Amino acid sequence: MKILANDGISASGQKTLEQAGFTVVTDKVAQENLAEAINREGYVALLVRSATTARKELIDACPGLKLIGRGGVGIDNIDHAYARSKGIAVVNTPAASSGSVAELVMAHMFSLARQLHDSNRRMPNEGETHFDALKKKYGKGSELRGKTLGIIGFGKIGQSLASYALGCGMHVIGIDIEEGTKSLALEIDGYGTLQVSVPVRKLRDVLGICDIFSLHVPKQSDGRAVIGGEEIAQMKRGVLLLNAARGGSIQEDALLNALNSGQVAGAGLDVYENEPVPRKELLVHPNISLSPHIGAATSEAQDRIGTELAGLVINFFGK
Repeated sequence: MKILANDGISASGQKTLEQAGFTVVTDKVAQENLAEAINREGYVALLVRSATTARKELIDACPGLKLIGRGGVGIDNIDHAYARSKGIAVVNTPAASSGSVAELVMAHMFSLARQLHDSNRRMPNEGETHFDALKKKYGKGSELRGKTLGIIGFGKIGQSLASYALGCGMHVIGIDIEEGTKSLALEIDGYGTLQVSVPVRKLRDVLGICDIFSLHVPKQSDGRAVIGGEEIAQMKRGVLLLNAARGGSIQEDALLNALNSGQVAGAGLDVYENEPVPRKELLVHPNISLSPHIGAATSEAQDRIGTELAGLVINFFGK
């Protein structure tokens, strides 16, 4: 049986599938040619990450497709309910990249707190001639310890981020649809496991409480941003916003306006509405720490994703 890993798969995942008897093809097929290639080559499974979409039109055009697999957390680039209604299995790997995304968010958070993102831009050109001026400019950083972090979307990634933030001495509030508490097991290598209870609240109740918000949810079901101008206006002045989930979860016009007014002191973005061509105003803004959608892009995470995805495929086909 042939599998198309259209956005690639780790060497460990490919090896696992091939040892189980599958033929794995990793040659990238353009989106507009995807249905033709699946039918011509007789692929029984399509594996994607975030670049390839599997919408209703593709699903209808490929009657021989038995499984669609997403290497990563979200499956919003797949019409998963429709696929399942047509008898096509949809699987993903929600836990495999959690730690990698959480570490990237922490990196953006530290960068914003000490303005390292802007310092790293300016030091190469101005460090020799304006060292004292730059020292003064960046000499009013802040610590993360003691700050309150609101994590919007308290699933696998959100909980992983919470464990890092708690280790840094931050106060953490989980933000989700259902209120309550969530017990987290903090594994400290060489020291054992510590159980911590984290409060989980609704977004509207904590907008004015948190110093930092990190988003780990896609847009709302009606296409609206989770954080727009109305939500930002209710936040503390000087709040930090981070988005490593999906472009559009923060309304970009509202974010730029708030950055320019000082309502938002800084933003850390790994995702953008117009990927792969983010808007220029975001890319050049001095108060935005930037990365090009690399949340899960560590060698460790990709190995875990590939191996877990391979296991799901093997289990489905009964190999």
